[in-house]
Order: sequence, then C-alpha cells, then structure tokens
Amino acid sequence: MGALWIAHVKVTDEDSYMKYASLAGDAIADHGGKFIARAGRYVQLEGNDRPRNVVARFPTLEDAVACYNSPAYQEALEFAKGASERDLLVVETDE
Repeated sequence: MGALWIAHVKVTDEDSYMKYASLAGDAIADHGGKFIARAGRYVQLEGNDRPRNVVARFPTLEDAVACYNSPAYQEALEFAKGASERDLLVVETDE
C-alpha cells in the first residue's frame, strides 16, 4: 500500500524555508517520494489555514517514515525550524 506525506505550512522566514525545501526535496526523492501537490491553489474548508500545502506520494508508509527519520531530511528540517509553523502527517492509501 502506498502512503501520502501531507504537510500544512505557514512560512515565517522565506529564505530559511527555501533552503529546507531544496534539501528536503532530495531526501524525499531518495526514499521513493514524488510530489503530487506543492503550494498550489487550495480552498480552506475547515481547521487552521496554512497557505503552503504539500503532498508527496511514497511507495509505503514505512518509506515515508524512514525519509523523515533519515539524516538527510533531519538536516533539511533544521532550516524549517523557526522558519515555519507546520503540521505533518503520513497516511496510508488504499492504492
């Protein structure tokens, strides 16, 4: 079963966050992740509005979690800390 990595983000420091995004993209790709939505148009229907929404598809939930815990992603994450407010989850798909 596949998995979706879903992030809802409010960027507070654009320069630092772009460094995160550059490094994180490589870590995600290295773990089989592919972006299917990245900061596109959206409609907030409920909950907290975070204007940057990112969805990546991974082969498995385990691949997505391994990506998050990888040294490369953790290095990237240092640039997002203090530069954004984020919610991140991974959900298994039926596909």
